[in-house]
Amino acid sequence: MSTPEIPIIKVLFTLHAGMDALDFIGPLEVLSRAQHDVNDPKSKAFDCKFVAAEEFTVSNQGAAFRAHFNYKDAYATLSQYDILIVPGGGSDQVLKNKAEPLGLIRAFSDLQKKHPEKERTLLSICTGSLFLAQQGILHGLSATTHPDYFAKFENINSEAAQRDLAERCDVVEERYVVNNLRFDIDSPEESQYVRRKSDARRPSNARKGSNAWKESNNRRESNARRAALRLGGLRVITTGGITCGLDASLYLVSVMVNEETAGEIAKFMEYEWKKGIVVDGIDI
Repeated sequence: MSTPEIPIIKVLFTLHAGMDALDFIGPLEVLSRAQHDVNDPKSKAFDCKFVAAEEFTVSNQGAAFRAHFNYKDAYATLSQYDILIVPGGGSDQVLKNKAEPLGLIRAFSDLQKKHPEKERTLLSICTGSLFLAQQGILHGLSATTHPDYFAKFENINSEAAQRDLAERCDVVEERYVVNNLRFDIDSPEESQYVRRKSDARRPSNARKGSNAWKESNNRRESNARRAALRLGGLRVITTGGITCGLDASLYLVSVMVNEETAGEIAKFMEYEWKKGIVVDGIDI
């Protein structure tokens, strides 16, 4: 049975020269296979679009990818998107030149703070988290990156915290780290699903899926709680190296569609889903 009443989830991928191809293709493969109803091929859960500075972007591996539109158009339509995905690779040049996607990342974060009534997710893959750190998105959050870049990641976070007079990011080594989950059941003080940094962190585990995502944008109580969170409740996910993007994408499918679908996708891809952690939020 199809579920046309569930809106399609709109995803925007940022592309930049020298990015790692798998950082982009891996999550795209996972999300494009997701269906709200596993038995209905017409119930596609995600609609993915790509933005880049030029029509074609060449990855570090020499593969060229064609964007749907440029950054000017992306800024104009940014409010339409539920998820912004930022691949890593080629990070040095982006940071040195203060180039895109840095500005778009900040704009997406600011959009959530101004309009917390909508549930939005910012997902960085591998060294894409360095861009989030540079823009001050990770202040007071927990995050990870490729292990080879931990020192640089720490330095960027530290400099950004000093610049903005903000709380530093807690850098951890995990497959992926999720901050700011939904608050649409119980209260944050009473719910068994709340975990704070002082508690032992726990593996991620999806629960409600599609209906929860749909209802989260319509419930007044959810919107009020989201507005009180850091970044207006923007769900921020960072991943470790390259293949960790597959794990985080499966996590997204599990919480925004359902865990059955995530499991079916992993099975089809012959991939073992390795779980990350969630902090400071309710994973429902």
